[in-house]
Amino acid sequence: MSLSKATFDPKNMVYRHLGRTGLKVSVFSYGGWLTVGGTQKGDVVKDLMTTAYNAGINFFDNAEIYANGESEREMGRVIKEMGWNRDQLVISTKVFFGTGRDDPNQKGLSRKHIIEGTKASLQRLQLDYVDLLLAHRPDVATPMEEIVRAFNWCIDTNKCYYWGCSEWSAQQIQEAHAVADRLGLVGPALEQPQYNCFHRERFEVEYKPLFEKYGLGTTIWSPLASGLLTGKYNNGVPDDSRYATNPAFFKDSVKALESPEGKAKIEKVKQMTKIAERLGGNVSQLSLAWAAYNKDVSTVILGATKPEQLADNLKAVDMLEKLTPEIYEEIEKILDNKPSQPPAYGR
Repeated sequence: MSLSKATFDPKNMVYRHLGRTGLKVSVFSYGGWLTVGGTQKGDVVKDLMTTAYNAGINFFDNAEIYANGESEREMGRVIKEMGWNRDQLVISTKVFFGTGRDDPNQKGLSRKHIIEGTKASLQRLQLDYVDLLLAHRPDVATPMEEIVRAFNWCIDTNKCYYWGCSEWSAQQIQEAHAVADRLGLVGPALEQPQYNCFHRERFEVEYKPLFEKYGLGTTIWSPLASGLLTGKYNNGVPDDSRYATNPAFFKDSVKALESPEGKAKIEKVKQMTKIAERLGGNVSQLSLAWAAYNKDVSTVILGATKPEQLADNLKAVDMLEKLTPEIYEEIEKILDNKPSQPPAYGR
């Protein structure tokens, strides 16, 4: 059944400003990283995106490298087929890695690849523009002025409305802002970093001055630590898990599970599971709510291979309402990994 342009219903979804911008994004969003166009049975992509849309999600994330461009094609196809109102959607994509080709100029952050890669992404997405355009990784071989000017060209020519970055260091983001200020251009409005219960240092310490100075928005990825925070690895590696189905990519993660540190993390997940069940949910939902609880998180990107899995994770919206300061502190005691802030002399 096709949805008309008037059927978007925010349900009980929470919306936040993307940092200091005027743009509002759903606190939970849908990402296309797990989408491999053409290899899944049935129209799973449409089912997943419809599940997200029906739950009030307005932000959909993608990248040129995801399935070497097929993820963008699938996402664009669904948006067109469903007839969703483009004005109600916030779409992002990322350039840097290219689409798996060997041409040296079809990757990186040269002006050439930023512009040509963006045009190619828009063609695959069947869109005139994306709301957010990100540098998927830093490119130390390209001058920052070239990078800033190229992204501003994309804004000035209506290829995107905002630009940002993913997994850049605070120093690199600061440099981009300094260049933009000097040239009277627009600096990065957002960063897309990894952030979850077991990966906190960069987000909570390194980026903190950027949140305070620039109001940097964030679209965080891997909020469930590649599945570790779902509890599915509490008793080993299931055959249908991400670790088992993609052993080459996750071989280091599997080894880490068997280490003393990995076993300690599993014990923490088991303790968090008890809290989640006490609150009427599961540990996945609690972990997602924990990430969204941080006021510097604009949106938490969800990835799923099945609509039922996505629908279950979206119950984290209800869990977020139950996550009081007292329960948050209870979780902090279990995690026992809160990063130390640098000393603030003179305060």
